[in-house]
Amino acid sequence: MSGNESRLQAIYQITNREPMQVATPKSLDKIWAKDVFNLAKMEEALSKNAFKAIKKTVKTGSPLDAATADVVAMAMKEWAVSKGVKFFSHIFYPLTNITAEKHDGFIITNSDGNAITEFTGSLLIKGEPDGSSFPNGSIRMTNAARGYTAWDPTSPVYIMQTDNGATLMIPCVFMSWTGESLDKKIPLLRSNHAMNKAAQKVLSLMGEKEIADLNSSCGAEQEYFLIDSNFANSRPDLLLAGRTLFGAPPAKGQQFDDHYFGAIPARVQVFMQDFEDQLYKLGIPAKTHHNEVAPAQFEIAPYFESANIAADHQQLMMTLMKSTAKKHGFLCLLHEKPFAGINGSGKHVNWSVGNATQGNLLDPGKTPHDNLNFLLFCGAVIRGVHLFGPLLRAVIGSASNDHRLGANEAPPAILSVYLGDQLEKVFVDIKAGKLTKAAESGVMDLGLSQILKFERDPGDRNRTSPFAFTGNRFEFRAVGSSQSVSGPLIAMNTMLADSLSWIAEKLEAELKTGTAQPAAVINVLKEIMDKHGNVIFGGDGYSAEWHEKAVKERGLKNIRTTADALPVLHEESVKKLFSSTGVLSPVELESRYEVYAEQYILTIEVEAKLVIDMAKTMIYPAAMRYLSDLAMASSSMAELNIEVDTSTAKTVAAEANAMMTAVSKLSAAITKHDFASTDEHMQFCANEILGLMLDVRSHADALEAEVADELWPLPKYQEMLFIK
Repeated sequence: MSGNESRLQAIYQITNREPMQVATPKSLDKIWAKDVFNLAKMEEALSKNAFKAIKKTVKTGSPLDAATADVVAMAMKEWAVSKGVKFFSHIFYPLTNITAEKHDGFIITNSDGNAITEFTGSLLIKGEPDGSSFPNGSIRMTNAARGYTAWDPTSPVYIMQTDNGATLMIPCVFMSWTGESLDKKIPLLRSNHAMNKAAQKVLSLMGEKEIADLNSSCGAEQEYFLIDSNFANSRPDLLLAGRTLFGAPPAKGQQFDDHYFGAIPARVQVFMQDFEDQLYKLGIPAKTHHNEVAPAQFEIAPYFESANIAADHQQLMMTLMKSTAKKHGFLCLLHEKPFAGINGSGKHVNWSVGNATQGNLLDPGKTPHDNLNFLLFCGAVIRGVHLFGPLLRAVIGSASNDHRLGANEAPPAILSVYLGDQLEKVFVDIKAGKLTKAAESGVMDLGLSQILKFERDPGDRNRTSPFAFTGNRFEFRAVGSSQSVSGPLIAMNTMLADSLSWIAEKLEAELKTGTAQPAAVINVLKEIMDKHGNVIFGGDGYSAEWHEKAVKERGLKNIRTTADALPVLHEESVKKLFSSTGVLSPVELESRYEVYAEQYILTIEVEAKLVIDMAKTMIYPAAMRYLSDLAMASSSMAELNIEVDTSTAKTVAAEANAMMTAVSKLSAAITKHDFASTDEHMQFCANEILGLMLDVRSHADALEAEVADELWPLPKYQEMLFIK
């Protein structure tokens, strides 16, 4: 089937498709966490002593003895087998932004040749994948390949149900035989430990007596696109790169603002219901879903969870989104910029820290000026973002996210902090050496008796800020939709740990001089504002004026590309940050630079090869067929002495020739490999390869506007985005 026939067939199948039927869901209490071996199920299955031990491990991270691990493993296996499970898997999170898993059977044979099931504490606690076969930044080689997975008891075990059976999934960390982290979970757990240690010191200095362990929490707003799989299967770029490398803009895009929060298409609603029922069975608290700004774009947001569990659930969500979408005839696109000219997708990471005794330390309450604990923790964030803004840019860096950042649809690549009018005024006053009463939030009164009055938020919302305070948390809005939330959480937890340690040192020195506690707090916060207040910005982050002022007057960095951002990992301040907190050793940090740099280069090279292949084998032949048709029509008209306009033929010929000239330049460029360093290779990709790809695309998109629709081989934007 030719490209165009495939496209037309796709349109026919889509327009005649009936939505998949999903069984009416049971009530939430019937399906909630039914496939999770959580504490409630453990309590039913374990002895009192065993349950007490595992509960303490889950709640506090204290060690679990081998004997109890055997008891837990046996109960876990019996629960899983009772639900039809025959296999188990250690699921872990390598440096790929996706999950990894190896499935093993519970089965063993005895001396009589009979099959029995077995699952011991040793099998639960440890697995052994090949460490060299995953991205590792030269930590593991083929001749030194041993790696280990180890059970993380603080993240619940669950059953993954598929059409081909069910598997018991055991969340794990992943390390090399030499002990280095090869994953995203180990440094996330370490960063939370470092943050807790520093926070405990600050709270003790503030006179708090009972201080429970602190944890960071996360709620990630996941954006995504749904494209019919019939269209996607006719687009090699969508299948292999996750984004369209060609495509002329449609007459209508998102300019009418009619998709955001609009009525959800029936077929998509059915997909969402199916997807969310699966999440509920796995104990994932999906809270909100809606249409996003761009056509065919949607969002799902779960409720807040502890950072470690939220990160595991986020990875599981992305896996389930793709598999469920496929079941419903969709391709789920998590790429940050799958379509040019319309909004891309992000993953806003809402982050806070707190515990069971002091509560959320980033909740200002009704009177933030009186909440000294809050002011110290908020001040710690301000200091951290100012000192380590380039690091925050690096941890969200990728070839895909670069297409989205700073494009008037996502925050700019300049890391600043938005506090809102009320809170910014408090910190401005602190900088002046005083602490005045915060402005009250006020009441929203529309003057309509039938509309109830309600309390207005004390500050507006600034969607142009990359790091915004939103009432009781900070929202890191620059994270990409395909990325793991672990990287941003690690960076935020670690910079907070560093700032809290600095605050503890300064506060302790102030208190030792006899300074009263409120005055000591103000003195410490004033120093933070004097040194780091430049990072606070409440205006339009998209404006050219801010971009110029941020760099020239405030000394902030505008790091536009990942090629510019990743070298930040080599800076001494970043190395010291991670090593002093125990989050990443120098070897582990260097491995991440190597892995992420390689991923950046490979992504762009794969896209460049796709551009060359599609231009030569799909777009150029279509243009030539159209030219041939035009030539035949012109010849026939000439025989009838009818004069016809030849400008279209000339335009098509010129654009086709220009496209192939650009293809030749791109083909030559991707053969270059004599780079002095990885940094130089990344810069070449950013500054040369991407520009040549855009040159090819500009001519191809011009051809799409000229070539007869019946000959065009690729599904068009107007079809993919609007035909559901």
